Amino acid sequence: MFVRKLFLAALAMLVPLAAGAATRCDAVLAAFGNKLVDATCFEKGDLTTNGDFTDANLTTPANNSIAGLPPGAFTPNTDRNVISPNPPNRTPITKVVPGIQLDARFADDPTGEARFLIRLPDDWNGNLVVAGASGTRSEFNGDFAWSDYVVQKGYAYASQNKGVLNLKIVSLSSPLPPASDPAPCRLNPASSIWVHFFDNDPEKPFTQWTQYMIEGAQFARQAVKANYHHYPTRTYAVGTSNGGYQVRRAIEEAPDLFDGGVDWEGTFIDPSGPNILIDLPPAIKNFPDYVASGFNPNSAAAQNIVAAGYPPDIVLPPVPPSVTPRSLWANYWAQFWEVTQCQWQKRFDPTWQTYFDGLNDVTGTGGYDYFARAALDPSIVAQLGAVATTGKIKKPLITVAGTMDALLPIKRGARAYEAVVNASRNGNNDQREAQYRLYEVQNGNHIETFKNPFTQLEFIQPHAQKAFDLLVDHVENNAALPPSQCIARGAAITAAPTPAQAGHCADLLAP
Repeated sequence: MFVRKLFLAALAMLVPLAAGAATRCDAVLAAFGNKLVDATCFEKGDLTTNGDFTDANLTTPANNSIAGLPPGAFTPNTDRNVISPNPPNRTPITKVVPGIQLDARFADDPTGEARFLIRLPDDWNGNLVVAGASGTRSEFNGDFAWSDYVVQKGYAYASQNKGVLNLKIVSLSSPLPPASDPAPCRLNPASSIWVHFFDNDPEKPFTQWTQYMIEGAQFARQAVKANYHHYPTRTYAVGTSNGGYQVRRAIEEAPDLFDGGVDWEGTFIDPSGPNILIDLPPAIKNFPDYVASGFNPNSAAAQNIVAAGYPPDIVLPPVPPSVTPRSLWANYWAQFWEVTQCQWQKRFDPTWQTYFDGLNDVTGTGGYDYFARAALDPSIVAQLGAVATTGKIKKPLITVAGTMDALLPIKRGARAYEAVVNASRNGNNDQREAQYRLYEVQNGNHIETFKNPFTQLEFIQPHAQKAFDLLVDHVENNAALPPSQCIARGAAITAAPTPAQAGHCADLLAP
């Protein structure tokens, strides 16, 4: 009898909690009216990714968990691993963060691809963080690197997927581009696997990347108001790679929504250059000859890649039974260079024949000549101009970038963006309310997990998170932002960099 009374008492305590949970989700959903569809809203005992181990409802859902989508279109678990280090170097989780999580689709997208996520911690600090998504990744892309960091500090956290799903597999075993698809890209030059990126579909122009970053912030403010009964005091933008591009465009275009931003390795786009269509072909074209030279850094091929703006290669001895040296450039060659060039070329110049002779092709992706193509078709320049990063920021912005980034090389990306920011304000950055800083992480690269084999590399994540804290202190307490600087290998952002640390890193690769 005593045990039964305890059970009934516990059950009675759960009833009002369950009712309250339903009411809170209902209130948030009601705030959107018919603007969201296929919504999933639930109470969570822990909004961090540790909640995946403790709650029935997952913080990050499983890959391919949306019925009706092809494999590869929705890959949340893969996505959160893309920009964050492997354990034990991920964001430390030191507390449980109960709250509400909502995931849904934007109703105004006729393709049904645009997605929205928000997490609303019970212990809210009054502010909001809105994240961009890298690559063609989902709204769960920043779960390890950004969400885990900010929800523990009490921020509401929102994200979106740039309005586009990831990819679908076209063929698993074709030596040539499958004729069944209008825009296939192979995964790498040695692969017979072909995929189709949803953002190459005609109804998915890259202009939507800015549109959904802004719309995501607007929706997040509505959710915050519905749950906490007032709008956020401050709203910050964060993002990595293409998500960093979204941050830049948010700070350029929507100062009424955002109070500041941190872009980590943001993608730079200028129709006059630099841009991906100019920068990737030299690396793709010269890499086979570099391999044939025995990975000789003094070879003409290696010098051509460096001359195109790329950092030097790191070459390690082979791991038996392989006899091939391990190369940082080879990792980018195998995973990013060609597939990224293909994706962008098919978006902006779809009539170019990407592949000519199958697996050994260098005359398509590697032989692409942006300026020659643009002279023949001025619409290519116009399309890139529509998505260009202007540098005309209207709120404080910090860029954090690695000197060993071999996908978006720092000379062609972060430093180029710094230059257009400075040009837009005639060099008077310190006299502007909307200040800009570039923190260069010496030996940092685009992919955090590449540090596992190449131990000379440095993680960027802790510096990006520190930059976020510095931005908040600047916006909310008028604290001075540390000057732009080179964060030496093993060091940290400093308020008073030495002359050697000031500005750009003198060496892209430090011993």
